This record gives sequence, C-alpha cells and structure tokens, in this order.
Amino acid sequence: MGFWASKVLLSAVELGVFGVLDNGPLDLRALRSRTRLHDRSAHDFFDALVALGLLQRDDAGRYSNTAEADLYLNPARPGYIGGIIEMFNARLYGFWGSLTEALRTGAPQNEAKQGGDLFANLSTDPVRLEAFLHAMTGQALPVAHALAQAFPWHEVNTVIDIGTAQGCLPVQLALAHPHLTGGGFDLPAAGPIFSRFVASHALADRLQFFPGDFLVGELPRADVLVMGLILHDWDLPTKRMLLRKAYAALEKGGSLIVYEFLIDDDRRVHVPGLLMSLNMLIETRGGFDYTGADCIGWMNEAGFSDTRVVPLAGPHSAVIATK
Repeated sequence: MGFWASKVLLSAVELGVFGVLDNGPLDLRALRSRTRLHDRSAHDFFDALVALGLLQRDDAGRYSNTAEADLYLNPARPGYIGGIIEMFNARLYGFWGSLTEALRTGAPQNEAKQGGDLFANLSTDPVRLEAFLHAMTGQALPVAHALAQAFPWHEVNTVIDIGTAQGCLPVQLALAHPHLTGGGFDLPAAGPIFSRFVASHALADRLQFFPGDFLVGELPRADVLVMGLILHDWDLPTKRMLLRKAYAALEKGGSLIVYEFLIDDDRRVHVPGLLMSLNMLIETRGGFDYTGADCIGWMNEAGFSDTRVVPLAGPHSAVIATK
C-alpha cells in the first residue's frame, strides 16, 4: 500500500499545495478553495499530508508547510526539488503500473512501448524537453550541494558535467567555488535551456555548453568529468565504452566522478538503488543500476586507479577515480 502515500505526495505537488502555503497558514476552507478541491475529501487529503509529516496543523485548524516541505517542495524556495516529483507524477507513476509486464518481457514500458524513444521524443518537443530537464535539476540539486563539499575542488580548475540537463551541477559547483570554470555536455537541443539557466545565476562568463552525443563522439576535456545518473541508462558494453571515453578525455591526474543510487555491495539493504534499477527496466532497453564494487571494477578495466566510494545526499553515492 506504499503507493497510496506516494500518490498523495505526487498529487499535492501537482495541486500546488506547498506553494499555496508560502504566504502563511490557511484554514481548511481557504486551503481547499485555493487548491480548487472538492469538499468531499479535502479534509482527509490535507490531514493525510499532516500524518505523512508534510504539513502541520495548529490548534486553530490552520495548515502550514513543515520545515522540510517548505525547503524542498515549495516552488518559491531555491531548494525546490519538485520538478522531479512532477515528472514522477506525469510519467513514471503510470508506467510503473506495467512493472509485471516489464518483468515478464524485459521490455521498457514508457514511450518506447508504442514505438517511441524518450530522448528522441524529448528533443523534438521543446516544452516536454524543458520539463524533463527541469525535473533533472530537482533530482540533482541536493547531490550538487553535497558534491561541492565531497571533493577537493581547490586542487582543480575545470569541471564538465556529462549529460548536464539544465546545468544544475556545474552551476552549484561554480557558486560554491568561485575559481571553477567549465560547463555541461549534452545533446544540442538542451543548449538554449542550459544557457538560460546559467545566465539566471550570472555564471555565463564561467560556464559554457558543450553540444554532442556521448554515444558517437568524444567527450570534452577538463580536470574533472562528472557522470551523474548517466551510466545506469545503458547496458554493460555501453557503460564500459563511456568509462573508456572519460579516461581518454582526462589528462593524467584528472578525475572522473560517477554518482548514482549505488546498490550496496551485498545487494541486501539499499532499497532505492534496487528500485531505481527496476525503474531502468521500465525506462530503458538495457539499463540497470549497480554496486560501488561493480563500478570500481569497470573503472579499473578502463585504466583508472585510486577508486573510492563517497556517500552524498539521500540515496546517492559517488565513485571517484583518478587517471
């Protein structure tokens, strides 16, 4: 029954509940009116959010955001991660209804089920593309904050994020470390969205967009390359190929940082990593998640050394390797 609680959260973000409460507490009637809900179950819905720890209700019956919800789920706050939740609601919630079919067939259950391709479709639809890249920012933001503290950035000058989406990671790294330059590498269609996002943080003079396709071309050169939630999209031969390309693009002493929902090496306790791997079944034709030990083995095969696993934010961990 865990999906019940999940859908309550997804719908709350879709309905804008946390943004509505940005200006202060509201009673049941006002909150229902502002979110345009029917009166039959609004009371239960808002109190379910209280019970889930996402809203709080005072003795006068007024609802307000909890500190955590205000930080992460209120669109008015810089820490907002709701973009990824919006994408979960609009896309993944429905696709996961076909998990049993995916397990039986090994075939993806997203747009590919009707003969489409997620990335190809996004590239031809600017509205959906921007929504998807915005969702990636929601997922990357806590990781970017953690990674800004988890690596000796003072020892390097340039960083390029491979598969950068809007550019959340390089923006946060550049904000935290004013000497850093570099940018993000992604498919050309993401370029204008990246440029707008970087400009909104006044970083256009330090960060640039590098267009390309990492499946067919070389990777740009930098002191540090980052692959965040990239390798899990692909089958094992492609994973190994991308790691070899990263090794070739780095100078001696350069670093590669790979972050994912790394599964624990014993494959017993890291639920988010195992569920993310099932999500790759839903979303891709050959992708899967993996353990830190798996990634270290592939990195060593590519020529890297000094490999280590570093915990980041929430379910994310990084594998850091040196050429």
